[in-house]
Amino acid sequence: MAPVKSDTSEKGDYPWWLVALLLIAVLLAAVIATNDIFSQVFGVVLKGIGVTIFVTLVGFALATVLGLGVALMALSEHVALRQTARFYTEVIRGVPILVLLFYIAFVGAPALVVVANFAAAPFISAGWMEPLVVRDISLMWRAIIALMIGYSAFIAEVFRAGIQSVDKGQVEAAKALGLSRYQRFRLVVFPQAIRVILPPLGNDFVAMVKDSSLVSVLGVADITQMGKIYASGSFRFFETYSIVAYVYLILTIGLSLALRALERRLRRAETR
Repeated sequence: MAPVKSDTSEKGDYPWWLVALLLIAVLLAAVIATNDIFSQVFGVVLKGIGVTIFVTLVGFALATVLGLGVALMALSEHVALRQTARFYTEVIRGVPILVLLFYIAFVGAPALVVVANFAAAPFISAGWMEPLVVRDISLMWRAIIALMIGYSAFIAEVFRAGIQSVDKGQVEAAKALGLSRYQRFRLVVFPQAIRVILPPLGNDFVAMVKDSSLVSVLGVADITQMGKIYASGSFRFFETYSIVAYVYLILTIGLSLALRALERRLRRAETR
C-alpha cells in the first residue's frame, strides 16, 4: 500500500487562500492609489510604521536575551535558580500584556526612578549628576520594557523545550570528550536545539508585531495610534481602520510566509 502523504502541497492543495489575499491586497492598493481619502489615511498611518518596527525589533531582541537567560536558569542544577525561573514564567504568563503595560508604565517606571536615585545618592549629593525623574523614561521605552518582560516568559519556555529536545546521549558524549559546560552548549546542544526553537520563536515574533499595537494606549505614535488620532479628528472610522488592518496584515502575513519558507528549508536540511 502506498504511504499517505501529509504535506498539503504534495496533495495538490493549491494555496488559494494566498491568491485571495493577494487579490484583496492589490485591490486595496488600487483603491489607496485612486481614492483621495484612502490615500490621505494611508499616508498618516504609514508615519507610525517606523515606531511599530522599532518597538517590535528592540522589544523582541531584549525578550529573546532575557528569555534565554530564564531558560538556562530553569535548566540549572541549582534548585533556587530553577524555582526562581519557574516563578517568573508562571507569574508573567498569567498577567495580560495590556495589564503588564500599564503596570510597568505607571508603577514600574516610578519605582525604578526611586531605586536609581537611591543608588546614585552620593553622586547626586555631590552635584555630579541630576536626580532622575519619571518623565526621563519615555513612554516608548516603558512600552518596550513591558513587551520585553511579557514575551520573555513565553520565549523562555520555547528555549527550554528546544534545549531539552536534544538527545541526552550526545550531551554525555560531549562530557566524555572533556568539553566544558559552555562548549557543550555552544557546539552540541544549541546548534541542534535551534531547529526546534526557530518556528515557535518566529510565531512569537509575529505575535509581537500585533501586540505592539497595545503601545498606543500610552500614546506612543505607532500605526494604531496614528490611526486613532486621524479617526478621532475626521470621523473616518471605516477608512482609517481598514487601512490600519491592511498594514498589519501586510506585515504579519509577509513574516508568516517567510517563516514557513524557513521551516521548509530546515526540514529539507534535516533529511539530507
